Amino acid sequence: MKRFILPMCVLFLSLRMVSAAGVADALLFSSLKPGDAIASPFRLITLPKIDPNHFELVEDEGKTVLRVTSAASAATVGIPLTSPTAPRVQLEWRWKVSNALINANMDEKSGDDFAARLYVFFDAPLSSLSFFDRTKIRLARLLWGADVPTAVICYVWDNQHPVGYSRFSPFTSRVHEIVMRSGTADINAWVTESRDVAADFKKAFGVEAPAITGVAVGSDTDQTRESVRTWFGDVVLKP
Repeated sequence: MKRFILPMCVLFLSLRMVSAAGVADALLFSSLKPGDAIASPFRLITLPKIDPNHFELVEDEGKTVLRVTSAASAATVGIPLTSPTAPRVQLEWRWKVSNALINANMDEKSGDDFAARLYVFFDAPLSSLSFFDRTKIRLARLLWGADVPTAVICYVWDNQHPVGYSRFSPFTSRVHEIVMRSGTADINAWVTESRDVAADFKKAFGVEAPAITGVAVGSDTDQTRESVRTWFGDVVLKP
């Protein structure tokens, strides 16, 4: 069912938002109150025939964060960026997980689950894609709308691969997964991450990064049928 991740994760892109300074603040959970509903401008993105994760805004160490409970389920919370943001920005975020997934294996479709994921969506020109990929994207846009992205970088919290390991998703060559954390070393502790997304894009796809059109966070355990609780702090794009 994860062949549907790319189109389904971008249904929220019909809703547009950007900060006044021209650099997206992205997912600012700390600006909300614990117990608030996940409402506009945030969008909850679920997958057909897969039970959704449970999302709630809670207080942790004095700040409002997003808590995700995944039990044989999958879903994400995302936000679009208007006037697609320039790719030369620094992506920063905090996350925490309750446990690593035991049976996940990102090298196989049957094990493509993660305790935590963070997606960055890009609008690469169709002309830069292979004929096969152009055909798939055009079909997806007919089905899901014109804002289906042409490329995605996905930062993940893995269970067994070393930090820095990366590969294309076993479901599509338009989603590149990068391991940020792995195993149990940082379990139940807040960890801060920072990435040059343009550099990651060029290393993955071999071309300069196009505009960033959105970000999303979540976890998925629908393949392994395991359970995990994940927390996300603010996700910010900085110059």
